Amino acid sequence: MEPLSRASIKKRYITMKTPFILIDNVATKGREEKFTTIEIDVSKIVTGWKASVYSFEWLLPNGQVKPPAELSESHAKQFKDVEASYADGTPMERPVLGLGMLDNVEIGSKKEVLLTLHSLGVPKMEVHIPTSCLKDFEPFM
Repeated sequence: MEPLSRASIKKRYITMKTPFILIDNVATKGREEKFTTIEIDVSKIVTGWKASVYSFEWLLPNGQVKPPAELSESHAKQFKDVEASYADGTPMERPVLGLGMLDNVEIGSKKEVLLTLHSLGVPKMEVHIPTSCLKDFEPFM
């Protein structure tokens, strides 16, 4: 089977609202009581994450996700792997979010999932956050 192009994947999502499968992140294993799963507005999270010192690795100065050709080799591979998982329905781990030292959003784990799905036009998705941060994430839901 020929791999799907980014445009066809994005079109598939927009026209069919293709479901994707998110599973618990292994980083929460054994500490499940300390995390809560919430549905977030992906655009709001990416906007909040732009203030992170790590955002330059994935975001252009205007806040959009870099295309794979502009990512590092390892990040481009992660991007393509997430696209493939999205296209064929392979389960992906939920990202783990938190707050940085300056109260900005930080993506602690699986940022490639959140950012690639955002670039494909996914508007909402489930993530894990520390239960103690639930009130802080209300504006992002």
